[in-house]
Amino acid sequence: MPYGAIGRRTDAQVKASAEAGGVTGPSRVLDLDGLDALVAGLHERGYRVRGPRVRDGAIVYDELESAYQLPAGVTDVQEPGGYRLKARRDEARFGYAVGPQSWKRDLLPPRLPLFRTGADLEVEPEPPDETPTALVGVRPCELAAISVQDRVFLGGRFADRDYAARRAALFVVAVNCGEPASTCFCTTTKTGPRASAGYDVVLTEILVGGHRFLAEAGSTAGAELLDELEAPRATDADHAAARAVLARAEAAIAPAFDPAEARAGLLSRLEDPRWADLAERCLACGNCTLACPTCFCTSVEDVTDLDGGAERVRVWDTCFSVAYSEMHGGGTRLTPRSRYRQWLTHKLATWQDQFDVGGCVGCGRCITWCPAGIDITEEAARIRGAEEPPALETRS
Repeated sequence: MPYGAIGRRTDAQVKASAEAGGVTGPSRVLDLDGLDALVAGLHERGYRVRGPRVRDGAIVYDELESAYQLPAGVTDVQEPGGYRLKARRDEARFGYAVGPQSWKRDLLPPRLPLFRTGADLEVEPEPPDETPTALVGVRPCELAAISVQDRVFLGGRFADRDYAARRAALFVVAVNCGEPASTCFCTTTKTGPRASAGYDVVLTEILVGGHRFLAEAGSTAGAELLDELEAPRATDADHAAARAVLARAEAAIAPAFDPAEARAGLLSRLEDPRWADLAERCLACGNCTLACPTCFCTSVEDVTDLDGGAERVRVWDTCFSVAYSEMHGGGTRLTPRSRYRQWLTHKLATWQDQFDVGGCVGCGRCITWCPAGIDITEEAARIRGAEEPPALETRS
């Protein structure tokens, strides 16, 4: 039983869901009250609901009690090293791109207790978090990122126990992208602006001809939820309006680079002098890896208490840290040049060899949240020796 009420998915069902596409059941049209009823329906099913909220001058993901808590009439202006919110002239609930956080926080928490030991040295494993969770407002690039993380944590010989538990209890309400940022390049990575797989329900926000949301189901559980809302069925005009939203979004996203050419170019130019130029600008702060929805580097910390007990905690780490590459005898990547080269070549090249999928989903977070304003698309173009990509247009 997929996702259930509340059913849990096996690893095989999670994989099938991530790869599935298409629509299950008739499409519906929701107004704002209908969107709120959708959130209420998730709560009634026992899900903890999380979605976008405005906090501290950014769009972040937080607990969502009602759809009326979604950002209203807000958009974001993004550029290399820059992010700010700006008021819109309408009441759109999803009229922005992506903020500093990704849904990685919900599936791979920044800090996770693994086990404790007492003075008797008995190990007590931390139970996995099996709380049923619904994510509302997941963008197509973020769906792709979750699929990438599934490959990393569920696709090998050994599944990560905590990730598997959280993933099996997940319900996903995706939102097709209608307002990409100037730093987005999902059309390059083939991950947007339309969601193609990995969701239970997908919404398209329509502002022309009345504010409404086209809701389409991608799973049996999603279809059951939409049927309970008793919302009107979508018309041909609704579908045409939704296609127009996606066409405008796709036209607004500038082409960046050819992934296959970037992969070959980076691997053939590991000693290119441009790496040194890049290292002079990079602060090696790790912001790009922390904002990235697919980066998965972690480390462990051991903490002792005065009673003789100890706790081991898994924490996010970054390959930009000198200590991360330390092995017996010392570090292996001691310079910013070597660490940035490791990150960029892994993200755009060797990730494909390791997991049979690209490591970049084109969300642009690494560009926006880099304090030095380094643009990954420009650097990939420069290092592979190609011409400069078209300049990204910053919308005001």
